[in-house]
Amino acid sequence: MALVEVKTYYLEMLAPPTFTVPPPREGLLFIHAHRPTVAYYRFFYDVVGEPWHWSSRKKLSDAEIAAILNDPLVEMHVMYCDGVPAGFAELDRRQEGQIEIVQFGLLPDFIGKGLGKFFLHWTVDKAWSYRPKRLWLHTCSLDHPAALPNYYKAGFTLFKEESAQQEI
Repeated sequence: MALVEVKTYYLEMLAPPTFTVPPPREGLLFIHAHRPTVAYYRFFYDVVGEPWHWSSRKKLSDAEIAAILNDPLVEMHVMYCDGVPAGFAELDRRQEGQIEIVQFGLLPDFIGKGLGKFFLHWTVDKAWSYRPKRLWLHTCSLDHPAALPNYYKAGFTLFKEESAQQEI
């Protein structure tokens, strides 16, 4: 383990984007995983997050994860590419008027294939379909180098930045 300086960027969107992104290819399918099992969720969290040192959900017990996943205001959406899971997004609608994109990412085999931008826009559109006043997320300097620029291009703006030491 090493101690590194990590910058966390808090981004928000106060109105839906006025542009669309065409699908990069055929064969994409999006499925709302209603009440996913803890093992199913942890599979996506671990495979997607491992290269980027995701750790927040690893600190939670199975019971705590199950409580989150069983809340009807928390949604897990999975993007499939030709029938194979390619990425997932977690939306949290529990705070009135706001939606947080809690988790978002692609499985390693699907990075660099032009899917991230489209999946992000799909996720943003899905979130705005609930008509929140605010959509937000956070990312950090450990994330994929294209993540922050992708969020800005999608229409998010920075509202807070923090730095802290973190073990990785």
